[in-house]
Formats: sequence, C-alpha cells, structure tokens
Amino acid sequence: MFWPFVLKNLRFVPLLALPILALLLPVGASKPTAELPKDQLNLALRRTADALLRASGDSTSRIPAVSQISETTWRIYLAQPFDYDRLPELLQNSLELHRIHQPYYVTVRRCLDDVIDLGYHYADVADEDAVVACGGREMPEGCHYMEIVFAQSPPQPPVGWIIAGICLLLTVGWLAYRWLRRQKQSPATRQPTAPDIEWLHFGNSRLDPAGQILIANGVSQSLTFRETKLLRLFAARPDQLLERETILQQVWADEGVLVGRSIDMFVSRLRKKLAPDPAIAITAVHGVGYRMETGRGMVTSAALDI
Repeated sequence: MFWPFVLKNLRFVPLLALPILALLLPVGASKPTAELPKDQLNLALRRTADALLRASGDSTSRIPAVSQISETTWRIYLAQPFDYDRLPELLQNSLELHRIHQPYYVTVRRCLDDVIDLGYHYADVADEDAVVACGGREMPEGCHYMEIVFAQSPPQPPVGWIIAGICLLLTVGWLAYRWLRRQKQSPATRQPTAPDIEWLHFGNSRLDPAGQILIANGVSQSLTFRETKLLRLFAARPDQLLERETILQQVWADEGVLVGRSIDMFVSRLRKKLAPDPAIAITAVHGVGYRMETGRGMVTSAALDI
C-alpha cells in the first residue's frame, strides 16, 4: 500500500512538514490594506475646498466640515460656486501633500437631489496625456458637494495556501514516484502471465498461440485457429523444409479428410499477414513442401508441443 510505504520512509517527514509550515505564511502575506488616514484626508479635502474658494475670489466664507459617509467615501459641501477645472489639480496636490496615494474617483453632486453634474477618475489626473472628464464644462449654479470615493484594495492572494498546495503536491508526487518505481523494481510484484510464457518469437514477429494473435514487425493481426496452427508449425522449425505430408498430418490430421490445396491457400494467407516483417519469408520448394526462412534461428519463450 502507498501510505504504509510513506510511513516507513520517515526520512521524508521534513518534506511532509513543508505544507504545514507554509500555512503560516498567510498571517504575514495577506495583511489587510491600511485604513485611510482620516485626519490627513480631512485636512487634504479642506485644503482643496479652501483653494477652490480662493480661486473664485472668496476668502472669507467658512469651509464646511468634511463628512465620512463610509469607510471609503468622503464628502464636503460647497454652497458657493467654484471653478471645476481647477479641482483635479488642487485635489491631487493636497492628497500628495498628505501622502495619500490610493486611487479614487470624484463626483460633484447637487445638494438638492444628489444628481451628478460633473466628475472624473483618478486615472484622468495620473496620466499626463489623458483629458480630465467634464473639463471645460460650465459649472451649474447652486449648492454642490464634492464626493471622493477611494477604490478598495483587492484582497491579497492567499500566498501561504498556494505555497502549501504546491509543496503538498510535490511531496505526494515524489513519494508516489518512488513507490511506483519500487513496485516496478520489486520481483515480488511481477507475476508471470500466460501471454508472457506462450509468446513465440521469430524474425521481427511474435505469435501468441493461445490468443491467436500475430504481431508482425509491430503490426498486430488476428489469426484463425488453422492459421495459428500452421504458423506455429513453421515457427517451431525455422529455416527447415517441411514436406507437404508432414504439414497435412500436423495441421489437418484431426479433420479426417485431408485436402492438399488447403496448404497452399493458408500459406498464401500467412504470407500476406507476415508481409510487414521483411525478415520472414515462406518459400515453396516445388513438389516437396514449404520452408519459413528467417536467416537465423527461432527464439521461443516456451516449449512447443505440436
């Protein structure tokens, strides 16, 4: 069995411990993204609002408080009109001043019904060649509020689990390889089978008399009962002349009536099936019989009883 084999090979215990050790990595590898610095973000938005109002000629109005709507959404109301075209640059400068670098998108909404009048994405500012969305548009009058939503950081991949899985697969695969290799090399696990014992080899071909299968130079073909008997007779006596009478007695004696022409017909069939093997040829000796020429002696893996 495989697992008893593993238990016996205790020298591999350190390998099996690798997946367990790797599971400790998620603690350090998948820490949650740091929360947005609330005070710095508050100051950055107030600085932006102050710069917008000053750019519009207003240096006395009170700047409203900054509201945090959710973990990633912040809002500040501006009752006075401001220059929207100045917003992207001023906001980005304020965020960089306070070391806030998370991606975000901005919308300018009406205070009355929350309808979006203007807005853009952080990428519009980060890309020097990009054009800020809604730039150059006339700012509608009335109360507006500016809302900035920061993109949530994607969850960190479970590095520890990935490494643990790889280590586990490698360990089990290595042990399985060693077990299979041991099974192949162990004589006790290799039981002889009937086909292994009965295969007859000649030329580049071999014959399985029990299964009536001929493999001629790698090409497998099925034989009839009589074809098998005839080929087995030739294989038993390679490069020897077999007289027609001998062939009839050995192959057709059990039929009672001997038909001489049957030999020629079956020899013709065998020649076609042995054609893929150029090392084998069944030749006729006129008026005498046939010989299976191999150019070398036959090697058998079992004794023949014909």
